[in-house]
Amino acid sequence: MSTERSGTNEVGLTLRVPKMAELVSQRLRRQIVRGELSEGDALASEAELMAQFGVSRPTLREAFRVLESEGMITVRRGARGGARVQIPNGDIAARYAGLVLEFRGTTLEDVYDARTIIEPPCAALLARQRTQADLTRLRAAHDSAREHLDDANALVRIHNQFHAVMIELAGNQTMSVLSGMVRHIIDLSSFQHVAADAGTPANIRSIQKGFRAHELLIDHIEARDADAAETLWRKHLTEAEKYMLSDANPKTVLDLLD
Repeated sequence: MSTERSGTNEVGLTLRVPKMAELVSQRLRRQIVRGELSEGDALASEAELMAQFGVSRPTLREAFRVLESEGMITVRRGARGGARVQIPNGDIAARYAGLVLEFRGTTLEDVYDARTIIEPPCAALLARQRTQADLTRLRAAHDSAREHLDDANALVRIHNQFHAVMIELAGNQTMSVLSGMVRHIIDLSSFQHVAADAGTPANIRSIQKGFRAHELLIDHIEARDADAAETLWRKHLTEAEKYMLSDANPKTVLDLLD
């Protein structure tokens, strides 16, 4: 059958009609995203929702499964069960990104390189717009590291959290989500490496350099020196990558997460 064209519209194309479960999940998803439903709110009973949307119980439960898989709701079974709202966060995206990177055989070097692309501009952004409250939070994150300089396993977690706080304070939501997607993998990689290397001369040097880099970053941010903050953070991440990948094992995301 021929297809007529009018501008960018095509006549005669077969369009897939969304299933009712998709339409129901779409409506509930929109209510959550727009804040009409809040974290922890219980959805109406199945009977009420079935009447509201004009659907059967199997259709409604299919819609629930879609939203549950997206992390938008949690569903408890039984007499006291029901669906409750969860606010979307970056964890779902991070887990899915991990699966995609595993499937593609992505190397850990590739993931660390992505972090070096994402984080330094955020450091510059924070330096340009920082508030006194931002500095207070950064210093608190750094000061907690000071108390664990002799505990490499605790310190690597605190240092990773410092990175997360800096990205959050930069205020760019897209960069924050992207950072979270790679940070989940980098955190696991760094925990494993440091656990095997704690107390070695290389580990001690890395701790000292990292601590000093975090200190200097706060100084640059306080001075609103965006260029210095970005340059320092790129150098710090490059050095950290060399240390964390020095044993080259595991080499891929699949090796790490398997």
